[in-house]
This record gives sequence, structure tokens and C-alpha cells, in this order.
Amino acid sequence: MSSINQIITPTLLPNFRNLGTVLRTILLVNAIALFVALTQADTFSDLLQQLLYGSALLQPVLLASLLLLYALNPLFAKLAYWQSTTAIVGLIALVTFGLDIMGGELFASQNDIGAFRYIRHMLESAIVILLLLSYFRWRALALSPAKHAARLQALQARIRPHFLFNSINAVLAIVRADPKRAETALEDMSDLFRMAMSEPHELVELSKEIELARQYLALEQLRLGERLQVQWNTDKMPADALIPPLVLQPLLENAVYHGIEPLTDGGIIEVRIYREGSELHLQVGNPISATGLAHNKGHKMALSNIRERLSLLFDVEADYQVEQGADYYSVHILIPYVTEVS
Repeated sequence: MSSINQIITPTLLPNFRNLGTVLRTILLVNAIALFVALTQADTFSDLLQQLLYGSALLQPVLLASLLLLYALNPLFAKLAYWQSTTAIVGLIALVTFGLDIMGGELFASQNDIGAFRYIRHMLESAIVILLLLSYFRWRALALSPAKHAARLQALQARIRPHFLFNSINAVLAIVRADPKRAETALEDMSDLFRMAMSEPHELVELSKEIELARQYLALEQLRLGERLQVQWNTDKMPADALIPPLVLQPLLENAVYHGIEPLTDGGIIEVRIYREGSELHLQVGNPISATGLAHNKGHKMALSNIRERLSLLFDVEADYQVEQGADYYSVHILIPYVTEVS
């Protein structure tokens, strides 16, 4: 078993297929262009003229570069960081040179003489992309290394002690009457805690997450019996999807602990997993006590941890919504449909 103390090597190169990366790139590039125009302008009208002139070449280069980076993102992910950086800088410089030639005099200023215009524009593009890559490198270093691993491990340690003790007591209660069932329960416990203590990875197979969730629910049903019912709606679930590890199990644990346990007659936990286009949806709903008799509501570290991890992994492409009524609680997670680690 891999040690839980190992630290994930941060991905320093940004994912150019991530919406957050694209939005940040567009905003930062235009912010740099505005700053340069401000340093060169003497009047407000001069500033507008500088922005108009700069945007004539900037926007086509920006759009073409983003499209190329999107298409070549899997290739860059396989290269070493310095190789990817060199390739990206060279690619953007070539895109700038090609569009500059195609634009002819449209992109030339009064101060441009001969070939210096092309060299200047290529150097400006190279400097801007190096600044952007430096920003994304800093951001990855700030978010991904020890803090990222610690947050993931914190969630993995979030299987509550009461669950362990209750499961052991439930197994002891049936070990004589039904030894085969007790053996199966112990195997489920072993798999569950092996997953919790294993080296954290960013994404795992959805089918394995569901298998782990079923093992957890089987242990809870061992002590709750008919009070705990689960309705799985996975007909539209993509079998090849990858999701962050230990996302589904904490949601189910909260549904059992805060929803089913306080209810005398128990209830039904509804699980929906489906795909819509490029989005994967995970929904977990459960009944809650209408009288307000429930466990401590302050125990929500796991849910906060999930939100934080989704933000780290998918940026603005992930969404986490909670809907609560008088007798119903539902969590809806939306993440990109991913089939391979980019």
C-alpha cells in the first residue's frame, strides 16, 4: 500500500481545456494590454487609439492561440514542464508572426520599420505568454502541493469514528448467528478503509466509487436494517467517467447520519448519476426529520472539503448545490465529464 504521507506532484502547466484557465488567460492578457496602453498614452483619446491598435492584432492572436492550446493540451501534458513551456512560447510566437504577415499594414504603426515590426510583436507575445505561464505555475504551487494533499487526506480521514464502532458492534452481533454475512461485512470494512488510507489520486473510476459506496451502505444496513433503503438511478451513468475519490461516500454518510438515523421509521436515500453532454451530475437526496430532531448540524467538514476539492480540480467548471426543504435534503454536484487524466 502506498503511504498516505506521499505528496502529489503538482501539475505546474495549466489545463488549457479548463474554462477557468481560459477565462483567466483572456482577462490577464487584456489587463496587460491595458497597462501597456496606459504607459504609452498621453490623453484619453490616445489611450483609446492605443487600445484599438493593439486589439487589432492581440485578439486574433489570443483566439487562435487558445484554440491551438486547447487542441494540443494532451500533448503538452505528456511533456516535461520546460519542454512544454518552450513549445508553447514558440507556438505563440509563430502564430503572432503568421497573423502579422497576413494582416499586412493593418498591424503596422508609424514607428515600425521593416522586419523590426515582426520581431517586436513576436517578442511581446513571448513575454506575455511567459508571464501567464509563470502566474499559472505560481498558482499551482500555491494550491496543489502539501495543502492539496492534506485537504484530500483530511477528507479521507473523515469516515466518522462512530461508524467504525457501530459497524464492529453490528458484526459482533451476527458473528455467531450468521458467520458468512459477518465475514462479508468485515471484507467490506477492509475495502472501505483501504480506500480511505490509500495514496490520494486526483481522479478515480466512477464504477469503483459506486462499488465503495455500496459497500458502505451494506455496512450501515447491517445495523439499521429495513430502516435504510437506497434507490439507485444510474441508467444514464457513463461507465467510463472519472471523478474525484471519496466524493459519493461522504454524501451518503451525511444522508444516513443526519437523515435516516433520526427517523424512527427510516427512509429512502435517492442516488442519481447521469450525464448531460459534457457534464456529469451526481445527486444524493434523503428525508430529514420535520420535527427538527436530528444530529448536530455543525458536522459539515466533509461537505466543505468536497466543495474545496472540486474547486481545486475543476475551477469554475464544477458546481455544488444544496436544496433543503421541511422534510427533504439534497446535494447536487456537477463536474466535467472526464474519461482520461489530461
